Amino acid sequence: MAKLPATVTGARVAGSRVLRAARKADSDGRMPVLGHLRELRDRLVKAVLAVVLGTVLGFVFFGPIWQVVVHPFCSALISGHRGCNAQGDQLVVTGVFDPFMVRVQVAFFAGLVASSPAWLYQLWAFIAPGLFARERRWTYLFLGAAVPLFTAGTALAYLVMSRGLQYLFGLTPRGVAVLPSISTYLSYFQGMILAFGVAFELPLALIVLNLAGVLTHARFRRWRRMMIFGAVLFAGVANPSPDPTSMLLLAAPCVLLVEVAEVVVWANDRRRARVPDPYAGLADDELAPLGADDEREAARHSLS
Repeated sequence: MAKLPATVTGARVAGSRVLRAARKADSDGRMPVLGHLRELRDRLVKAVLAVVLGTVLGFVFFGPIWQVVVHPFCSALISGHRGCNAQGDQLVVTGVFDPFMVRVQVAFFAGLVASSPAWLYQLWAFIAPGLFARERRWTYLFLGAAVPLFTAGTALAYLVMSRGLQYLFGLTPRGVAVLPSISTYLSYFQGMILAFGVAFELPLALIVLNLAGVLTHARFRRWRRMMIFGAVLFAGVANPSPDPTSMLLLAAPCVLLVEVAEVVVWANDRRRARVPDPYAGLADDELAPLGADDEREAARHSLS
């Protein structure tokens, strides 16, 4: 087989290098502004379609979903007997369109929760191309921890919700029937679910702030008592029952998550302290050494 001239071989090598550079630029997520807008549009359309499909399934399976939603009210002890009974203590509708709007509200909420993996993936797929490999790794860990924490918060809120309802309805004067509207009860139900789900994400947000270099362990330690006090205060406000068991059941996981976040922040600050800072000792008008950022990033990679 004839050997190709050196000029042809060199041209092929140069062309392959250009192609690899272009692919690398594409893998880093670089594209024109219009390309980003089209990508955002496509991701939003897919996320909305996922929510719409979940809402349709919520309409189809409204019966079982409603049994789950109304269970805390039916489990609450009201005037000496359980709720959802024929003795007067039950949920009521007060408008002509309320039955239909209740189905819409419950189906949409159920669809939003059921389709969360789909629209969270669309959000991640839009953001991920613009991140470096190390940032993607931290984001994987963040998403992997955010979903279980949110689920744990909502499950805990669901378990103690009946105790709060029992205390609130117990304040009703004697001889007065408890007839809350369905819309009022749904607002209470969704508020408790979202409040505790988001509350369980706050320690994770503190860790992310530390990874971004915004929050240090020294500052965390100064705010630690206030954070624990805020967690206990939140548990007492969100759970209006004076029962100390219920409040401790809600406050203990929040305090434990704050302590875990402090340990992670402390460990990350120690890891950071072992990496030499190339900018240390430089004056404001002094140039940094060439390759300082690359050396510092390589040192971080070797320690992580």
